[in-house]
Amino acid sequence: MQKTILAIALLFTLGSCASKKKMLAVQNERDQIQLALDKAKSDLSDCDGKVAKLNTDLRSAQNDVTSKNARVKELEEQLDYMKKNNNALLDRMSDLSVISREGAESIKKSMDVMYSQGNYIRDLNTSIQKKDSLNMALVMNLKRSLEDVSDEDVQVEVRKGVVYVSLSDKMLFNTGSYNITPQAETVLGKVARILNDYKQIDILVEGHTDTVPFQSGNLTDNWDLSVKRATSVVRTLQNKYGVAASRMIAGGRGEYLPKVDNDTKENRSLNRRTEIIITPKMDQFFNLYTPQAGK
Repeated sequence: MQKTILAIALLFTLGSCASKKKMLAVQNERDQIQLALDKAKSDLSDCDGKVAKLNTDLRSAQNDVTSKNARVKELEEQLDYMKKNNNALLDRMSDLSVISREGAESIKKSMDVMYSQGNYIRDLNTSIQKKDSLNMALVMNLKRSLEDVSDEDVQVEVRKGVVYVSLSDKMLFNTGSYNITPQAETVLGKVARILNDYKQIDILVEGHTDTVPFQSGNLTDNWDLSVKRATSVVRTLQNKYGVAASRMIAGGRGEYLPKVDNDTKENRSLNRRTEIIITPKMDQFFNLYTPQAGK
């Protein structure tokens, strides 16, 4: 009986050892498979990365090819344009080659005339700019000299490219008179000082009246009165303040160039005025050569 039990125990022990060996073998095999699986996953991940990079490189290469194709097309279009231009130039040169000597001379003369006219226009613009600068200086100096005189009595402005000094009737003359008042002589003296500083300018003195009929003594109407008032201003500038008579013109406009309508007392007062119009000497202003064809 004991022998039987020992035999069974021995068999069990031997069987147990055999099972452990198998388990160890299976576990080793499983570990090897796991290692192989991990390596396969790593290789697959590397492969995916390489595929992604290849796809990126492929897209970049495709974009590069597309850009280069567009550039090639652009260059081809430029080449075609240049070819067309060259052909047009060749055609024009062919046309020019048949121009006669007389035609060439005519073209040259026309170009000379255009060049001369361009010089004339530049010189004229220069003269206009100088005249504008002179007007600006005149206005500034006149306003500075007359700064203590009321604006109602004297106004200085530039109209139509010339300087106007407008003197009110009530300051210059008594009603119906053409004799200068003492107050007006003082104002004319201030104006005369500026006029004498600019000896290259001409002076036109214009008398103006309203529409109310006037007749007195040897004066038959407003026109006569406006002329006499203008000559009174001119004589005062000449005789009392030394303005050269050769620079001055006296004229009367009568009622025929009003500033405003003569429909109110105030408006009629504005129209009764004497204007000193200061202009550059025309022979100096237009002292420019006249372009001539062929020169």
